[in-house]
Amino acid sequence: MSGTMKYRGYVGSVDFSEEDNLLFGKVLGIRSLILYEGITCKEVVQDFHKAVDDYLLTCEQEGIAPEVPYKGSFNVRITPGLHERLARYAISAGRSLNSCVQEALERYVAAEAGAQA
Repeated sequence: MSGTMKYRGYVGSVDFSEEDNLLFGKVLGIRSLILYEGITCKEVVQDFHKAVDDYLLTCEQEGIAPEVPYKGSFNVRITPGLHERLARYAISAGRSLNSCVQEALERYVAAEAGAQA
């Protein structure tokens, strides 16, 4: 069993350990390691919230900016040939390369979600 939950803009994983009879997870999308756990669903959600709140408080106390997950920017490595084809398509469509890639990813994720339903 696995899933995710969201709090204050942070996404956390939820997994189950049969061996430990425990729900556990970590905050996703940032380099800092923020872990939490609980026996019940309610406990793991509460511990997730507490872990995020503690992280944000620690950042504030230390005068550092907390990491922001999923800023909307990431690097993708593709073949030079595909890069050229995408750029040519974007130019011919009068669009930016970013908008074409975003649309392609949105269509892919929607198709995958539909296939899993």
